[in-house]
Amino acid sequence: IRLVEEAQGSKAPIQRMADTVSGYFVPVVVGISVLTLMITWLLAGNFVLALVNSIAVLVIACPCALGLATPTAIMVGTGRGVQAGVLVRNAAALERAEKIQIIVIDKTGTLTEGKPVVTDVLPIGAISANDLLQIVASLEQGSEHPLARAILDSAHQAQFSLLPIQDFCAVVGSGVKARIHDLGYMLGSPKFLLQQGAAIDEGKIATLQAEGKTVIGVAYTAEHDTRVLGYVAIADRLRDTSIEAVKKLRSMNIDVVMLTGDNALTAHAVAKRIGISDFRAEVPPQDKAAEIKKLKSSGKIVGMVGDGINDAPALAAADVSFSIGAGSDIAIEAADVTLIRNDLISVVDAILLSRATLSKIRQNLFFAFFYNVLGIPLAAMGMLNPVIAGAAMAMSSVSVVTNSLSLKHKKIN
Repeated sequence: IRLVEEAQGSKAPIQRMADTVSGYFVPVVVGISVLTLMITWLLAGNFVLALVNSIAVLVIACPCALGLATPTAIMVGTGRGVQAGVLVRNAAALERAEKIQIIVIDKTGTLTEGKPVVTDVLPIGAISANDLLQIVASLEQGSEHPLARAILDSAHQAQFSLLPIQDFCAVVGSGVKARIHDLGYMLGSPKFLLQQGAAIDEGKIATLQAEGKTVIGVAYTAEHDTRVLGYVAIADRLRDTSIEAVKKLRSMNIDVVMLTGDNALTAHAVAKRIGISDFRAEVPPQDKAAEIKKLKSSGKIVGMVGDGINDAPALAAADVSFSIGAGSDIAIEAADVTLIRNDLISVVDAILLSRATLSKIRQNLFFAFFYNVLGIPLAAMGMLNPVIAGAAMAMSSVSVVTNSLSLKHKKIN
């Protein structure tokens, strides 16, 4: 409620243009009114007539409608957004959303449901699938990462007890290391295991990744030899509306880019299913903001959609940022727009709402100036009675407010 009230009371950048015009418009109109008084009095020799014409100029030129043009549309537009599940933080964000040319979407938890499940447990050698899953779950205990939670949920369903670990160490964006029963283990992406000196089965991993699954490997070190114990494959179901949302964004001439920490094969498989041709894979959390800045360097307006803590810097770096409502508090705090419905279609709704609101503002500014520009010369020449001028001025304000209120019934999707 507080965010909605602040958004409705904030000024859009386009309002500054109206304020600037008003700053020049008012003294110019006052000057025209004074000149009308003097010239009419001089030519007609009738002070009363000159005064009436002068007042008519002031009445018809009253900038009330100009002052109403932007705030009424913003107020109605943000209210309409809440009805559609789009919570806009401020008017500036609502205006910028109209100009988005590239939209970057985080994969996990945004394009997907963020509820991954274990699909395959593939042990190597003498270890059983159950023992492998128990070790993997033990290494992931205490982690809040979606993939870790999928493994822990799987272990919980199998009613495995977790083994005690020592010397736990997390390697950001790669994996973890720890000791179990005085034996050193490492868990993480195949690339991470390869960097640690483990020999991985690239063919088996590539097959799983081509199915859009994320593969995690576990290895242990014994007598200075690192051996792979097996792999766990995890899949995250796409949100029901992701494909439709991407299709609509592309139909609006907006380029869609997928951003993920997954490997290129998994990212390509997921992107192909969704209909995204441009994606960035193997991007660690600390580099997401840099990817946004790189896209912005092309001079285009870049939007970002994310949900997690590691998305917050990228959200802050984007021109317009959208946070899934079920995401982390810091992501919501960093975003310009919160999507209450946890639905990517809401991104489309937000952009369409921005376009509709800005269109209404431009129409309002036209209505505000139309009566003034048409009426001032008529009033100055004595062809407009002040009563009629007052009615015309009131009509311009009524036109602006009525036009803004029509946003309430605007179908944005």
